[in-house]
Amino acid sequence: MADWVDLTRGIALPRYCDHYGHMNVRYYAQFFDDAGWHILNLAGIAFEDIQDRGLGTVVANLSIDFHHELARGKLFVIRGGYTRVGTKSFHHELRLYEADTMIHCATQTSVEVFFDTKARKAVEIPDDLKEKMSARVVAPD
Repeated sequence: MADWVDLTRGIALPRYCDHYGHMNVRYYAQFFDDAGWHILNLAGIAFEDIQDRGLGTVVANLSIDFHHELARGKLFVIRGGYTRVGTKSFHHELRLYEADTMIHCATQTSVEVFFDTKARKAVEIPDDLKEKMSARVVAPD
């Protein structure tokens, strides 16, 4: 089983915060989206490699759970890992922590599907890519 990996870091700037002084949910989504672009690279897969094969990935399902507030001015880190690799889709989880205390503030779970960019339909994950992603599946909590 693989370890969770830091994918991105940031700071809860005042402009990202609501009237309570906590980061607004729209920015959690933004930062999770930014971190999600690194998930294939986590397995050693370059985006260009997928494009060169006429493939892409599309989010089929996404959910964010909020566990603890992130206050204005706090540093955060987002860690990620694959949780399941199937025939046509893969699941991954991103976890946002307050960096100084490592308090778990939010979790995003996603399912992405491989698809043929010309036919616009789901396809099986190529074996070599599936093998790379499967090697990065994290242990369940």
